Amino acid sequence: MGLSRKRKKELRKLQKNATTLWESQQVLLGQAGDVAREAGRQLGHYNREHVVPTVQHGYEKYAAPYVDQGLRTSAKVYNEKLAPAAGAVIGSALSVWDAANEKRDALAHGRGFGSIDVAKLQKNAEKYGKKAAKKLTVAAPASKKSMGAGGVIAIILGIAAAAGVLYAAWQTLRADDELWVADDPLRAPDA
Repeated sequence: MGLSRKRKKELRKLQKNATTLWESQQVLLGQAGDVAREAGRQLGHYNREHVVPTVQHGYEKYAAPYVDQGLRTSAKVYNEKLAPAAGAVIGSALSVWDAANEKRDALAHGRGFGSIDVAKLQKNAEKYGKKAAKKLTVAAPASKKSMGAGGVIAIILGIAAAAGVLYAAWQTLRADDELWVADDPLRAPDA
């Protein structure tokens, strides 16, 4: 079945309109990509200039004192309570170990059991305890000037904002069911 001249003319006109529409869509998508790139760049600038300093200032003003106080308190409790107690336990254990070694040595050399020198055991326990406690103590945490929790929060907020912009751009530029965009950008769809 052949097409009439009128139908062929209408189809050519429709093909021309589709090609024009396709070309204008390609230009529009190119411009939308430019806008999205510029929006991302501006978002990065805004993040660096406003969000990061604000979050960092808020962290330093509100959270940092409590974090520092917590670190100092935990170091103080550890150094003043736990390390000396552990040192005493370790010192006592090492002192008993030394006494056992001395008795084993005395028995091996035929000197018998003999008496235990308690004063020497106490002196050794104290010496070993101080040495172990000194090794167990930790230095106070040094103040560091690297990126803290505020910087991490600012980065997360920046990523979330960028994701929001990209989602909005995607919703704006996505193809609807009625609009069909061909995979080949150089060729218009056939009518």
